[in-house]
Amino acid sequence: MRKKKNLSQSDFINMYMDYVLENGSEPESVFKFAKAYNFEEQVFYKYFTSFEGIRSEIFTSFLEQTLTLLNNSEDYEQFDVRNKLLSFYFTFFEIMTANRSYVVYALKPQSRGMASLKMLKGLRRDFLLYIDTLDIEKIDFKEKRIEKFQDNSIKEASWTQLLLTIKFWLEDSSASFEKTDVFIEKSVNAGFDIMNVAPIKSVLDLGKFLFKEKFVSS
Repeated sequence: MRKKKNLSQSDFINMYMDYVLENGSEPESVFKFAKAYNFEEQVFYKYFTSFEGIRSEIFTSFLEQTLTLLNNSEDYEQFDVRNKLLSFYFTFFEIMTANRSYVVYALKPQSRGMASLKMLKGLRRDFLLYIDTLDIEKIDFKEKRIEKFQDNSIKEASWTQLLLTIKFWLEDSSASFEKTDVFIEKSVNAGFDIMNVAPIKSVLDLGKFLFKEKFVSS
Protein backbone atom coordinates (compact mmCIF):
# COMPACT_ATOMS: atom_id res chain seq x y z
CA MET A 1 0.00 0.00 0.00
CA ARG A 2 1.30 3.43 -0.95
CA LYS A 3 2.48 5.55 1.97
CA LYS A 4 0.57 8.74 2.84
CA LYS A 5 2.64 11.85 2.17
CA ASN A 6 0.39 14.90 2.05
CA LEU A 7 -0.44 14.99 5.73
CA SER A 8 -1.10 18.21 7.65
CA GLN A 9 -0.47 19.05 11.29
CA SER A 10 -4.17 18.56 12.04
CA ASP A 11 -4.03 15.10 10.40
CA PHE A 12 -1.34 14.03 12.87
CA ILE A 13 -3.33 15.47 15.78
CA ASN A 14 -6.46 13.57 14.74
CA MET A 15 -4.55 10.32 14.20
CA TYR A 16 -2.82 10.64 17.56
CA MET A 17 -6.09 11.30 19.40
CA ASP A 18 -7.75 8.35 17.65
CA TYR A 19 -4.83 6.10 18.53
CA VAL A 20 -4.77 6.84 22.25
CA LEU A 21 -8.56 6.52 22.55
CA GLU A 22 -8.64 3.21 20.69
CA ASN A 23 -5.61 1.76 22.49
CA GLY A 24 -5.75 3.43 25.90
CA SER A 25 -2.16 4.61 25.55
CA GLU A 26 0.00 6.55 23.14
CA PRO A 27 2.14 4.74 20.52
CA GLU A 28 5.34 3.23 21.85
CA SER A 29 7.33 5.08 19.21
CA VAL A 30 6.95 7.35 16.19
CA PHE A 31 7.98 4.36 14.06
CA LYS A 32 5.03 2.29 15.30
CA PHE A 33 2.71 5.29 14.96
CA ALA A 34 3.81 5.72 11.34
CA LYS A 35 3.32 2.03 10.66
CA ALA A 36 -0.19 2.05 12.21
CA TYR A 37 -1.31 4.92 9.96
CA ASN A 38 0.76 4.10 6.90
CA PHE A 39 3.00 7.15 6.55
CA GLU A 40 6.75 7.69 6.40
CA GLU A 41 8.25 8.47 9.81
CA GLN A 42 10.12 11.51 8.45
CA VAL A 43 6.81 13.18 7.51
CA PHE A 44 5.93 13.30 11.22
CA TYR A 45 9.05 15.35 11.97
CA LYS A 46 7.95 18.13 9.61
CA TYR A 47 5.55 19.21 12.37
CA PHE A 48 6.64 17.60 15.63
CA THR A 49 9.81 16.30 17.25
CA SER A 50 7.99 14.06 19.72
CA PHE A 51 4.57 13.05 21.03
CA GLU A 52 5.00 15.71 23.72
CA GLY A 53 4.73 18.31 20.98
CA ILE A 54 1.46 16.80 19.75
CA ARG A 55 0.00 16.69 23.27
CA SER A 56 0.70 20.39 23.73
CA GLU A 57 -0.52 21.34 20.26
CA ILE A 58 -3.87 19.58 20.79
CA PHE A 59 -4.88 22.02 23.54
CA THR A 60 -3.49 24.95 21.58
CA SER A 61 -5.60 23.88 18.60
CA PHE A 62 -8.74 23.93 20.79
CA LEU A 63 -8.02 27.58 21.58
CA GLU A 64 -7.30 28.38 17.93
CA GLN A 65 -10.62 26.84 16.90
CA THR A 66 -12.34 28.89 19.59
CA LEU A 67 -10.85 32.18 18.40
CA THR A 68 -11.64 31.36 14.76
CA LEU A 69 -15.30 30.83 15.62
CA LEU A 70 -15.44 34.01 17.71
CA ASN A 71 -13.72 36.13 15.08
CA ASN A 72 -16.18 34.91 12.47
CA SER A 73 -19.09 36.07 14.61
CA GLU A 74 -20.43 39.55 13.90
CA ASP A 75 -22.06 39.70 17.33
CA TYR A 76 -18.80 38.98 19.16
CA GLU A 77 -17.17 42.20 18.00
CA GLN A 78 -20.05 44.21 19.47
CA PHE A 79 -19.76 42.65 22.93
CA ASP A 80 -18.17 44.39 25.90
CA VAL A 81 -15.12 42.79 27.52
CA ARG A 82 -17.11 40.75 30.04
CA ASN A 83 -19.34 39.20 27.38
CA LYS A 84 -16.40 38.58 25.08
CA LEU A 85 -14.75 36.52 27.80
CA LEU A 86 -18.00 34.68 28.53
CA SER A 87 -18.33 33.89 24.81
CA PHE A 88 -14.76 32.63 24.81
CA TYR A 89 -15.43 30.29 27.72
CA PHE A 90 -18.67 28.88 26.35
CA THR A 91 -17.16 28.31 22.90
CA PHE A 92 -13.92 26.84 24.26
CA PHE A 93 -15.78 24.36 26.43
CA GLU A 94 -18.06 23.36 23.56
CA ILE A 95 -14.92 22.34 21.69
CA MET A 96 -13.52 20.65 24.77
CA THR A 97 -16.79 18.73 25.17
CA ALA A 98 -16.64 17.61 21.53
CA ASN A 99 -13.25 16.11 22.42
CA ARG A 100 -14.03 15.17 26.02
CA SER A 101 -12.91 11.54 25.78
CA TYR A 102 -9.41 12.60 24.83
CA VAL A 103 -9.25 15.49 27.32
CA VAL A 104 -10.32 13.21 30.18
CA TYR A 105 -7.68 10.68 29.10
CA ALA A 106 -5.01 13.38 28.95
CA LEU A 107 -5.82 15.35 32.11
CA LYS A 108 -7.89 13.35 34.55
CA PRO A 109 -5.07 11.27 36.09
CA GLN A 110 -3.04 14.42 36.68
CA SER A 111 -5.80 16.95 37.33
CA ARG A 112 -4.33 18.02 40.69
CA GLY A 113 -1.18 19.19 38.97
CA MET A 114 -2.71 20.76 35.90
CA ALA A 115 -0.93 24.07 36.36
CA SER A 116 2.44 22.37 35.89
CA LEU A 117 1.54 20.07 33.03
CA LYS A 118 3.83 20.61 30.06
CA MET A 119 1.00 19.90 27.65
CA LEU A 120 -0.79 23.09 28.73
CA LYS A 121 2.16 25.42 28.12
CA GLY A 122 1.03 26.32 24.62
CA LEU A 123 -2.53 26.84 25.80
CA ARG A 124 -1.32 29.13 28.58
CA ARG A 125 0.82 31.19 26.20
CA ASP A 126 -1.94 31.73 23.65
CA PHE A 127 -4.65 32.26 26.26
CA LEU A 128 -2.66 35.04 27.91
CA LEU A 129 -2.15 36.65 24.50
CA TYR A 130 -5.92 36.54 24.08
CA ILE A 131 -6.43 38.15 27.50
CA ASP A 132 -4.12 40.97 26.35
CA THR A 133 -6.38 41.65 23.36
CA LEU A 134 -9.41 42.16 25.59
CA ASP A 135 -8.03 45.46 26.87
CA ILE A 136 -9.47 44.94 30.35
CA GLU A 137 -9.85 48.27 32.12
CA LYS A 138 -7.15 48.87 34.69
CA ILE A 139 -6.28 51.62 37.14
CA ASP A 140 -3.83 54.16 35.77
CA PHE A 141 -1.26 54.36 38.54
CA LYS A 142 1.17 56.32 36.34
CA GLU A 143 3.93 54.08 37.64
CA LYS A 144 5.33 51.48 35.23
CA ARG A 145 6.32 48.95 37.89
CA ILE A 146 2.89 48.99 39.51
CA GLU A 147 1.12 48.83 36.14
CA LYS A 148 3.28 45.86 35.10
CA PHE A 149 2.43 44.12 38.38
CA GLN A 150 -1.25 44.85 37.74
CA ASP A 151 -1.04 43.40 34.21
CA ASN A 152 0.70 40.24 35.46
CA SER A 153 -1.82 39.83 38.26
CA ILE A 154 -4.74 39.98 35.82
CA LYS A 155 -3.07 37.43 33.55
CA GLU A 156 -2.25 35.01 36.35
CA ALA A 157 -5.76 35.33 37.80
CA SER A 158 -7.25 34.68 34.36
CA TRP A 159 -5.08 31.60 33.81
CA THR A 160 -5.92 30.24 37.26
CA GLN A 161 -9.61 30.78 36.53
CA LEU A 162 -9.33 28.80 33.29
CA LEU A 163 -7.56 25.94 35.07
CA LEU A 164 -10.21 25.86 37.80
CA THR A 165 -12.93 25.78 35.17
CA ILE A 166 -11.25 22.87 33.36
CA LYS A 167 -11.03 21.01 36.68
CA PHE A 168 -14.70 21.73 37.44
CA TRP A 169 -15.72 20.56 33.95
CA LEU A 170 -13.70 17.34 34.29
CA GLU A 171 -15.60 16.51 37.47
CA ASP A 172 -19.02 17.73 36.26
CA SER A 173 -21.58 14.92 35.98
CA SER A 174 -24.61 17.12 35.27
CA ALA A 175 -26.62 16.73 32.04
CA SER A 176 -25.05 18.66 29.15
CA PHE A 177 -22.54 19.97 31.71
CA GLU A 178 -25.07 22.56 32.82
CA LYS A 179 -23.27 23.11 36.11
CA THR A 180 -20.11 24.06 34.22
CA ASP A 181 -22.10 26.70 32.31
CA VAL A 182 -23.32 28.11 35.63
CA PHE A 183 -19.80 28.00 37.05
CA ILE A 184 -18.44 29.87 34.02
CA GLU A 185 -21.03 32.61 34.26
CA LYS A 186 -20.67 33.09 38.00
CA SER A 187 -16.86 32.93 38.05
CA VAL A 188 -16.38 35.32 35.11
CA ASN A 189 -18.89 37.78 36.53
CA ALA A 190 -17.30 37.55 39.98
CA GLY A 191 -13.86 38.13 38.46
CA PHE A 192 -15.00 41.29 36.71
CA ASP A 193 -16.80 42.51 39.82
CA ILE A 194 -13.60 42.12 41.80
CA MET A 195 -11.65 44.00 39.13
CA ASN A 196 -14.27 46.71 38.82
CA VAL A 197 -12.14 49.85 38.85
CA ALA A 198 -14.96 52.37 39.23
CA PRO A 199 -15.33 52.10 43.03
CA ILE A 200 -11.56 51.80 43.43
CA LYS A 201 -11.07 54.97 41.40
CA SER A 202 -13.57 56.73 43.65
CA VAL A 203 -11.63 55.69 46.73
CA LEU A 204 -8.36 56.84 45.16
CA ASP A 205 -9.91 60.16 44.16
CA LEU A 206 -11.15 60.61 47.72
CA GLY A 207 -7.70 59.76 49.05
CA LYS A 208 -6.06 62.30 46.75
CA PHE A 209 -8.56 64.95 47.79
CA LEU A 210 -8.04 64.32 51.49
CA PHE A 211 -4.26 64.29 51.04
CA LYS A 212 -4.35 67.67 49.29
CA GLU A 213 -6.73 69.16 51.85
CA LYS A 214 -4.88 67.78 54.85
CA PHE A 215 -1.25 68.11 53.87
CA VAL A 216 -0.84 70.21 50.74
CA SER A 217 -3.27 73.06 51.59
CA SER A 218 -2.28 73.33 55.26
